[in-house]
Amino acid sequence: MFKYKGTLSLHVGDQALGGADRIALLAKIDETGSITAAARAIGMSYKGAWDAIDAMNNLAEEPLVTRMTGGKGGGGTHLTERGQRLIEAFSALEEVHRRFLAQFETLTEASADDIKLIRSLMFRTSARNQFLGRVAAIHKGVVNDTVELELPGGERVVAVLTCESTHDLGLAVGTEAMALIKASSVLVGLPDPALRLSARNQFPGTVIQITEGAVNADVRIKLTGGNVMSAVVTLESVAALGLREGLAVVAVVKASSVILGTRR
Repeated sequence: MFKYKGTLSLHVGDQALGGADRIALLAKIDETGSITAAARAIGMSYKGAWDAIDAMNNLAEEPLVTRMTGGKGGGGTHLTERGQRLIEAFSALEEVHRRFLAQFETLTEASADDIKLIRSLMFRTSARNQFLGRVAAIHKGVVNDTVELELPGGERVVAVLTCESTHDLGLAVGTEAMALIKASSVLVGLPDPALRLSARNQFPGTVIQITEGAVNADVRIKLTGGNVMSAVVTLESVAALGLREGLAVVAVVKASSVILGTRR
């Protein structure tokens, strides 16, 4: 049977106030009176917990959490009345949300594919290159992780991000994620077996379109797996490389230039 999963989040204008994880943090603070204990209970770092609280306090019309030190009643972290009301409201909304998602269990597989496509199209960003795929591998490091995202066409996009970002994005093998690459970060080269580059991402493909401007040109490259990547290069580079439609090229992107994103 088809099942559709979704998460609920609250927004103030265009800014995210919080989702289930932040509301859970508030609930644990209310329960324990300690941000350290609350963060530990939900698997969040102490710094991450305070960052979340600061963000929520800044976005809310009044503080949700207050910190008291010493005094007759002792110190600790406490929820304000506004914070308690927010937890109650979110709990009620979650129940409505659960019933809403339950309606999708009657959809056919074709409908499920349509919903997935619509969901992807709703993702808006200034990056010209947007590739949806699944995490194929994560190589852990002390400070940074290397994440490999496999695209439907078989290519693998390699990204380097901090260990904290890997955790915050909930990345794991099999997780769906989107790779964002600015067209200006894509280098274009000619195939040469003798050429060695330090860039982790090297995608062979064919030029399918060149749109020239006053200074730069937009070069669209169809990769071997079927995805299309855009690159912005100078007109001098177009002439020097002899770029033209149908020419075999290699699109090169440094792993540090790849941004990964996930949906809550």
